[in-house]
Amino acid sequence: MKYLRIELLKIFSKPRSYIGFAAITVIVVVIQLALYADGKTYWDFLVHSLDESFIIENLSFNGNMVGFIVLQTLIIQMPLLVALVAGDSVSGESQSGTIRSLITKPVSRTKILIYKFLAIEIYTVLLVIWLGLIAWVLSLFVFGTGDLVVLKSDSLVIIRNSDASWRFISAFFIAFLSLSVVSALSFFLSVLSENSISPIIITMSIIILFTIIGTFDIPVFDTVKPFLFTTHSIIWRNFFDRPVPFDEILRSAIVLFVHIFGLLLAAIIYFNKKDIKQ
Repeated sequence: MKYLRIELLKIFSKPRSYIGFAAITVIVVVIQLALYADGKTYWDFLVHSLDESFIIENLSFNGNMVGFIVLQTLIIQMPLLVALVAGDSVSGESQSGTIRSLITKPVSRTKILIYKFLAIEIYTVLLVIWLGLIAWVLSLFVFGTGDLVVLKSDSLVIIRNSDASWRFISAFFIAFLSLSVVSALSFFLSVLSENSISPIIITMSIIILFTIIGTFDIPVFDTVKPFLFTTHSIIWRNFFDRPVPFDEILRSAIVLFVHIFGLLLAAIIYFNKKDIKQ
C-alpha cells in the first residue's frame, strides 16, 4: 500500500491530472446551462417530431434525460482525459531519469507496474464518479426526476424514473471498464516509450482508427470488428434498452477484461526485459 500511495501522489501532484476533472465540469455545466435556458424548446421539438408516430402524455424534460444527453455527448471525450495520465506514468519517469532509481528499490519490476496501473485505475474511477455526480446527480437536483425517453433510430424506449438509477450506475461501470482498456493501452505504450507525448498520441490514433473501421460496413472489416475494444466500449447504451440484453453486455465485458489483462501482461513482460540505462 505504501507504493500505491506514492504512485497516487505522483499522479495528483501533476497539474495535467486535474485537466480531466476541469474539462468534465466545464463541458457538463455548459450543457446544463444551455438546456436549463432552452431545454423546454428542445423537448417540445422532440415531442413534436414524435407526435406523428406516438402518443406521449405526462412526460416532461427532467434530470434523467439531461444526464443521458450529457453522457452520450461526453463519453467519447473521456479516453483522451485518461490517456493524458496513463501515457505519462512510465515514460514520464523515463524521460526525467527517475525510473532507474525506482527499480533499485526493494520491490520487483512487476509490482512497480501493478502499483502504477492500480493508481491509474483509481484515478479513472474517480473521473467516472465525478462524471456521474455532476452529469446525472446534479442534473436530477437541477431539473428534477422523471421518466427517461431514449430515442433510437427504429424505436422509442421509455424508462420509468424508478427503473433509471440502476441503469445509470451500470452504464457508468461499463464506461469505467471501457476507459480501463484505454488506460491499459496507453500504459503499455508508456512502457515502450521514452517520452510522455508519444503514448498519448498513439493511443488516440488507435482509437480513431478502430472507430473508423467500426463505422464501415465492409466484409473484411466485419470480421475484425468483434475483436476491437471500441466495438464494445459503447455497450453501456444497452442498459437503456428494454429488455436489457444482459448476454450481449456480458460478452462485451469479457472482451474488455481480456484486453485489459492482455495489455497489462504485455507491459509487465516488456518492462521486466527492458534495459534501463538512464
